[in-house]
Amino acid sequence: MRHVIEQAAALQRSGTRCVMATVVRTWGSAPHGPGASMLVAEDGRIVGSVSGGCVEAAVIAAAEEVFAGGPPVVERWGVGDEDAFAVGLTCGGTIEVLIREVSPETPLDRVSACLAAGVPVALVTPLKGRGSLAVGRGAVSGTLGGAAADRVGVLAAEGMLGRGESGLVSAGEAEVSTGERRGEGGPAGPACEPVRELLVQSFARRPGLLIFGATEFARPLADFGAALGHRVTVCDARPAFADPGRFPGADEVVADRPDRWFQAHESLIDPTTAVCVLTHDPRFDIPVLSRALRSPAGYVGAMGSRRTHQDRVARLRAAGATEAQLARLRSPIGLDLGGRGAEETALSVLAEIIAVRRGGSGLPLSAGTEPVHGPRPR
Repeated sequence: MRHVIEQAAALQRSGTRCVMATVVRTWGSAPHGPGASMLVAEDGRIVGSVSGGCVEAAVIAAAEEVFAGGPPVVERWGVGDEDAFAVGLTCGGTIEVLIREVSPETPLDRVSACLAAGVPVALVTPLKGRGSLAVGRGAVSGTLGGAAADRVGVLAAEGMLGRGESGLVSAGEAEVSTGERRGEGGPAGPACEPVRELLVQSFARRPGLLIFGATEFARPLADFGAALGHRVTVCDARPAFADPGRFPGADEVVADRPDRWFQAHESLIDPTTAVCVLTHDPRFDIPVLSRALRSPAGYVGAMGSRRTHQDRVARLRAAGATEAQLARLRSPIGLDLGGRGAEETALSVLAEIIAVRRGGSGLPLSAGTEPVHGPRPR
């Protein structure tokens, strides 16, 4: 979703017309959730996806009607359609998609700037009517057509700001918080009338991937992690190893003791953070793992053999780690893919990080019975 917004902002700056299609509701085994977006530019460029390929051709056809002067529309596609195999979701789900032109007033530059700075931001769009709001912490850009409607939009956005989730919010629900209701007179009534439902696309700070140990395994791990949307930090106490030229995918490469860097940045660690310790050196591993296991990081993994793991656990226990903290340690790191080499090892590590973050089992999909797409128990 981020890259679609960034591309839309670039097209907007260049004066190129484009239509944004965004999933607003889903039922059943839908491939993408609310907020997933697809961009159709007037020059034919396509960015993003709303269904993984099932209905994209139909979205393009709808976008062409909007380019020709048609109004914004909400289209529904599902496996039950008569032409299911032509434009339906053969995976069995149903989606509703808002399709509308990106106007010059849509505050995409503001959203894009917040994404680049790692600042939480939300884009608020009415399902009916025009206008959009970009809502950050203490900053609002754009309009939904009036001060009262904008207040409702801000309240809707603030309820989801920083969560990295998207969904529909009823304007009526947001109005309850303001004490203003349609039909009661005053400025809120007429202004809020067209804003019955709001699509809120919330963008959280990118999840952190902290790699301690600038080994050869760290290079593909940094590249793959960046490709999956992480903010990647590589840290190593050895300056010769902490060479930014070796890690083009990393946001930063730091020459420092891992535990010292971790202590200085503990305020940035949250449940979306993944910590990967690759050094194989107890002098560096134990101090940083002791801190990481006490932190709110959602994933803590360490590379090494099973014998190394046993020795590491004993050292951590001696350093004061509790049994509950030790149970959080993913070691040996990664899922068992049977892979070899740095790239395949990095793939197994990222696979485990995603499984932990998303609640996946790590088993082959063919071994399960639950829907392929959809919410999982957390």
